[in-house]
Amino acid sequence: MTSRRLLPALGLLLLTGLLVWWLLPRPPEPEPVSTRPAATPVPTPEAADTRREKNPAPPPRALTAPYEAPASLAADLNSPRSDITRDLNLINDLFTNWRINFPRLGHPFGENSEITAALLGENSLRLPHLPRDHPAINAAGELTDRWGTPFLFHALASDRMEIRSAGPDKKFGTADDTRLTPPGLDPPL
Repeated sequence: MTSRRLLPALGLLLLTGLLVWWLLPRPPEPEPVSTRPAATPVPTPEAADTRREKNPAPPPRALTAPYEAPASLAADLNSPRSDITRDLNLINDLFTNWRINFPRLGHPFGENSEITAALLGENSLRLPHLPRDHPAINAAGELTDRWGTPFLFHALASDRMEIRSAGPDKKFGTADDTRLTPPGLDPPL
């Protein structure tokens, strides 16, 4: 065959192949995987009290999941079955969870009300880390200790937030104050 006859035959063969490929059935597209977890139901106070009687509050833990339901993480904050040391560790857990979700931002910053607002979901992802109706949030939108005094938050670094409670006398700078100063991360070698 000459090249003049071969060229149209190859073109026809190519068009036929494209037509067959176009008409062949294709497998269905996979459904997109959601990166947000399903909502966790909030337990009633009666159910939470029953659960706590059977299972005492666990010790503070490091968070490994990118998201934990706000109700379960902060459920024991200011609980009568707990103490101020546990409360400070729970708030530190909230900050740790925040930094997992916002690794480039570090911790939330600003005054207590601004930090609380960010933890309530007023952030770029609209991701709550604390339920809006939590009893530890006062009318001014501040996160308070078990005696009703707003916590003091002092940023030490992007990965460290000192948390202070005024204690039962509700005055900062006295002997009954409690604070949590988390250790810093080791610098990379």
